Amino acid sequence: MVVKVHGPTFTAATRRVLACLIEKGIDYEIVPLDLLNRAHKDPEYLKLQPFGVVPVIEDGDFTLYESRAILRYYAEKYKSEGTELLGKTVEERGVVEQWLEVEGQNYHPPIDTLIVHLKVFPKMGVPADMKLVEESEEKLAKVLDIYEERLSKSKYLAGDFFSLADLSHLPATEYLVNDIGKDYMIRDRKHVSAWWDDISSRPSWKKVLQL
Repeated sequence: MVVKVHGPTFTAATRRVLACLIEKGIDYEIVPLDLLNRAHKDPEYLKLQPFGVVPVIEDGDFTLYESRAILRYYAEKYKSEGTELLGKTVEERGVVEQWLEVEGQNYHPPIDTLIVHLKVFPKMGVPADMKLVEESEEKLAKVLDIYEERLSKSKYLAGDFFSLADLSHLPATEYLVNDIGKDYMIRDRKHVSAWWDDISSRPSWKKVLQL
């Protein structure tokens, strides 16, 4: 059965889901949404996602939203297919979940602020809050220092295997490195830089960027 993915392919959350589907070898169909024309606030879309954000997946009669929940769902449902993304033991699964939480709570928020103020606002003609940009960069630097320490001890965040913990970082880091001129935050940290080169070179991610 083909999974329907509602959401534009340029958003971090939609890209996160697509990367997971590709890693697992799951067939999908992208259902585009015009965010500029507020298609995500349309009554029909709100029946699928009452908070009006992207993405949403339809898997037969089953509907699910929140990108990281979708990652977990497909990694578990198709555990024996494609890339193993959850770890092979309960302990490994616990560490994967830990770094997924870190990504959502500590890593993504400051990058999201940087993206909004340095990429989105300029296109809208809205002035960026440079004080907030500076504060967000400082927060992210502290997080990345912790990542550098972690990645000096293991190839990937959850251990020596690629997992959802790494995959979930791909969209925001792509913007950080290649869109908003903050690549030095990754490149100035030897182990973080090597990790980024590794995960961003995966065929699944290259395919997502071509969509």
